[in-house]
Amino acid sequence: MAPGKRPETQKTPEVVVRPRSKRNRNPRELEPEAKKLCVKGPERMGCPEAGFIENRSSNTGSSRRFDSGCLWAGLSSLRVPPLCSSIVRALHQHKLGTAAWPSLQQGLQQSFLNSLASYRIFQKAAPFDRRATSLAWHPTHPSTLAVGSKGGDILLWNFGIKDKPTFIKGIGAGGSITGLKFNPLNTNQFFTSSMEGTTRLQDFKGNTLRVFASSDTCNVWFCSLDISVKSRLVVTGDNVGHVILLNMDGRELWNLRMHKKKVTHVALNPCCDWLLATASVDQTVKIWDLRQVRGKSSFLHSLPHRHPVNAAHFSPDGAQLLTTDQKSEIRVYSACRWDCPPSLIPHPHRHFQHLTPIKASWHPRYNLIVVGRYPDPNFKSCSPHELRTIDVFDGSSGKIMYQLYDPESSGIMSLNEFNPMGDTLASVMGECTLGQSSPPYSPRFSAGSPKLRAAPSTPRI
Repeated sequence: MAPGKRPETQKTPEVVVRPRSKRNRNPRELEPEAKKLCVKGPERMGCPEAGFIENRSSNTGSSRRFDSGCLWAGLSSLRVPPLCSSIVRALHQHKLGTAAWPSLQQGLQQSFLNSLASYRIFQKAAPFDRRATSLAWHPTHPSTLAVGSKGGDILLWNFGIKDKPTFIKGIGAGGSITGLKFNPLNTNQFFTSSMEGTTRLQDFKGNTLRVFASSDTCNVWFCSLDISVKSRLVVTGDNVGHVILLNMDGRELWNLRMHKKKVTHVALNPCCDWLLATASVDQTVKIWDLRQVRGKSSFLHSLPHRHPVNAAHFSPDGAQLLTTDQKSEIRVYSACRWDCPPSLIPHPHRHFQHLTPIKASWHPRYNLIVVGRYPDPNFKSCSPHELRTIDVFDGSSGKIMYQLYDPESSGIMSLNEFNPMGDTLASVMGECTLGQSSPPYSPRFSAGSPKLRAAPSTPRI
């Protein structure tokens, strides 16, 4: 009997793998292995053992409280994308619909945070004989800055040209500039509120074009102002709790006492200019609908604070409200959920009579908060020899992302604002004004005091 044939085994087809040419290979495959992921740890950015920043994340309290003293906790939580994940690729993926807008925003924001390591002071001026009290960037000329002083002096400074800055002399004692805004309808004019008892419109030569409000008494003065281009409105608050609404022609629409004490700040929502926020030393921030204001009790929401409030700023998209008190707390409210508890960011910036009140502000393009630090020995996360830095926080998480510091300008930076382009920082410290930017030194930072540099816990700048 013939032996049966073995069943033929099915042959596996051979797969020929050919090396890809350099032209067709993924760019990441061409990179050295050591360059595929580049993460800067604490050992490269500065040693935390130096005592500049102390990490006490165990004392953060509730899930919505954040510790501003924990720089390394904030930096270590950052996810650095692979080198191949460039902004150009992210934009392309977003265009194809494969990347969500929030992820793209995060990538852009992280790229900006990385650029802060290269920021350096490129301009400095100290023209005042009294401390600087207000600061404003020109809305259409990102290199032009206006700074007001306690003596009523105003400095108009264009960093883009070498000409001498324009200096407008004030009245001296009692003329403190408390609010400063450029006129978007005429870029050669600006609004001011002052302790002189007026809110007025001036040109670049210092001429008064129109007086919008006047107290006619030395016991009442104006502490804040804001304008709406769309609705042609001017709003200003005084030291006894009144808020006045006027149109651009100077006609008063109403004058009501909305707070029990001084109104330190007024702000119109940039997207819904009928929405007004007022801050006061009576420890409240109130939200108003200008279309429905009938009296002091007609507010939409009242947001109580534990201390007097220095400022209330709407975010550039109008979706959040940032408040700064006179002690150690920064709050971020959601505009669609006023009744919900805000995000609380503990931060030392206590009030002092002879110091320009510290006010936190928004970055114009990213969800970032910038504020000057006034170290307080009684602050829970205060470390020995803590520096007077400019702190940058993430507006969503409340984590501190970066600190700027210059040893030659070690004073308290009371006011800090980025220009409309978001690439130049202006700060106020004492009688000086500074400008800081990344190279090449074009208008990117300006301040009202000595110089700045990156914090010692981060790369020196």
